Formats: sequence, C-alpha cells, structure tokens
Amino acid sequence: MPRISLTPPDSLLTRLGAWYSRRTYGKVLDPGLAYGHHARVLSTYVGLERRAAKWNVLDSGLKHLAVMAAAALINCSWCVDFGYWEGRKLGLSREKIEGVPRWREAPEVFTGLELLVMEYAEAVTETGPTVTDELAADLIARLGEPAFVELTAMVALENWRSRVNSAFGLTSQGFAEDCRIPGGR
Repeated sequence: MPRISLTPPDSLLTRLGAWYSRRTYGKVLDPGLAYGHHARVLSTYVGLERRAAKWNVLDSGLKHLAVMAAAALINCSWCVDFGYWEGRKLGLSREKIEGVPRWREAPEVFTGLELLVMEYAEAVTETGPTVTDELAADLIARLGEPAFVELTAMVALENWRSRVNSAFGLTSQGFAEDCRIPGGR
C-alpha cells in the first residue's frame, strides 16, 4: 500500500501529467501522482526523464537491462513491473526480461556484454558502489567512453526512480500482466 496519497492537489500540471500518462502508457503512473504533491519536484523530474530519453549513444537493449538490474537489486516492484512493459516495447524477449533479476543463475540467456552491463549496474547500485577498475576498463573498451557515461547515468537515474518508488511504497500497476497473452504466460 502506498505510503503517500495518490490523489495530489488538482492543478494544470497534474491534469496535463495525467493526460500525457494515459495517452503514452494507457494509465496514470503512480509515481507521477506521488510527485504531484510537489509541483517543482514533479516538473524537475519530468524534465530529467524527457532529456534522458533522448540519450542515444548506448544501445537501448543494454540500457534497459542495466536499468532492470538496478531496479531488481533495489527490489522496486513498481520499476520491475514497468520495466517488463518497456522491455517488451523494445522487442526484448520475455525470457531475457524475466531473467534479469536472476541473471547470475541463467547466464546462458544473455550475451557476454549484457552480463557485464548488468554486473556493472549492480556494482553502481550497491551501497557504497563496488565498481572495480577492471570492470570499468572492460566496459569502456567494449562500449567507448560516451556510452559508458550514459550507462552510468542511466543506472544512477534508475537508482533515483527505484529508491523513491520504494520509499513511497509503490508496487506493481499491472504493466507486466498487460503484456501477457491471455491463456499464456
């Protein structure tokens, strides 16, 4: 159960946010409703998300796996649920998306680079970060410095999302279920 009301004050900003959210995602996102209690925080967060969505140096599949690995480590059920939906929209296989929370147990599902990216995402997410020089050097050699910077920034952004959503007590909104075929998995 959310720790914060999901009925923010009615304002032009919250109405516009709800309209955009329904149009884009099919429902109003709970994090937006929670942030709606503080207009400046909401507008700053939305601006950051919109700008981050334009980053395009790092492969979108790798970026998504990194985000999902960070969300899973933090145990943000809202982010993992939404991430399933986003991964399906990106064209990632169900097996790959569902394998992220336990990627070490099923490494055969992923490429070597994908495993390295998820290892890095977890290392950045640890409290305090456990990134090694060797891990960073290996990723820089494979991705290049601009993509490495983008990867690091995306993991940090997911840390913000996951930690805020978890602190607010937000849980699944049914995005993963919306991706499933009726009668199937």
